[in-house]
Amino acid sequence: MSARSVSAEVVVAAPPEQVFALLADPRRHHEIDGSGTVRSAVQGPDRLAAGATFGMRMHWVLPYVIQNTVVEFEENRRIAWRHFGRHIWRYELEPVAGGTQVTETFDWAPSLVPRGLELWGAPERNLRSIEATLGRLEQVFGAVVG
Repeated sequence: MSARSVSAEVVVAAPPEQVFALLADPRRHHEIDGSGTVRSAVQGPDRLAAGATFGMRMHWVLPYVIQNTVVEFEENRRIAWRHFGRHIWRYELEPVAGGTQVTETFDWAPSLVPRGLELWGAPERNLRSIEATLGRLEQVFGAVVG
């Protein structure tokens, strides 16, 4: 990862295929969104793939719709998307004893305005959202005890 990224991880009690199936279904993103901004999918495929585009109904201060493109895709291991600002939201899945380690990353190195995102506090805010999202994944799939 670059110096302009923040990540957190959790181990859930499900195989990578199950976790990936949820992440690759944009209609379910609101179920795990820890930021509280994702409302619903408004356009796109039922299952994401490399290069797929999907629109999401969002709400942060005001309601809006954002178009995303899948920019990284490795079946059951990695999926990432970005919108017009070019910063990336990435999920990496690693099989471990009893389940899957899920790492979520907000990577603003490719952003059109990386310094602007830093001044705006996006990295810190997004790290809190990542931690909340991973907590929701843990609720959906269960935690690995051990």
